[in-house]
Amino acid sequence: MKKVLIINTHQFYEGISTGTLNSSIVEIIKDTMLSLGCEIQLTEVEKGYDINEEVSKHLWADLIITQSPVYWFGSPWIYKKYIDEVFTAGMIQGSFLTGDGRTRQDPTKQYGTGGKLFGKKYMLSLTWNAPREAFNDSKQELFEGRSVDDVFIHNTANYKFCGVEVLPTFSFFDVIKSPQINNDIDRLKQQLTQIFD
Repeated sequence: MKKVLIINTHQFYEGISTGTLNSSIVEIIKDTMLSLGCEIQLTEVEKGYDINEEVSKHLWADLIITQSPVYWFGSPWIYKKYIDEVFTAGMIQGSFLTGDGRTRQDPTKQYGTGGKLFGKKYMLSLTWNAPREAFNDSKQELFEGRSVDDVFIHNTANYKFCGVEVLPTFSFFDVIKSPQINNDIDRLKQQLTQIFD
């Protein structure tokens, strides 16, 4: 049985983001993974967490999925705090990594190869106001042709640094101006069902 940790990073903002969509997506992820025979643990960052328990959840999981709204082109600040606390604890305990991969005896070893979380996978799922057309197009000035994965490398690099395989990011685009939620849900379910194939 595969073990899945789902992390809901939503942060409430009155009149802007109440969390209804994020919570619904978390339930869809949970139900889909349960239907595939997975065991689930859930962390809702806004409700609080125990740092050592979160380290243990990461060690337990085969797959970690973060569901996040995009606020000012990043995850909510409470998620950055979560990552800083949990990954630092995992580093200090020696359970997430052995270092950055290099040693004083061999500084030519590649930076970012000291992870210990091999065999695990990570997927980021996002809700954007930005339309799909804003990405992968050099004519679009804001992201200058970058993909969603390029824009969110600051998030996924944490996991890769610790040895986790980073899967392609899933995005719900244009959720305020022109949402296509039902189609997006179908795409999400399809992507989730292919993870363990």
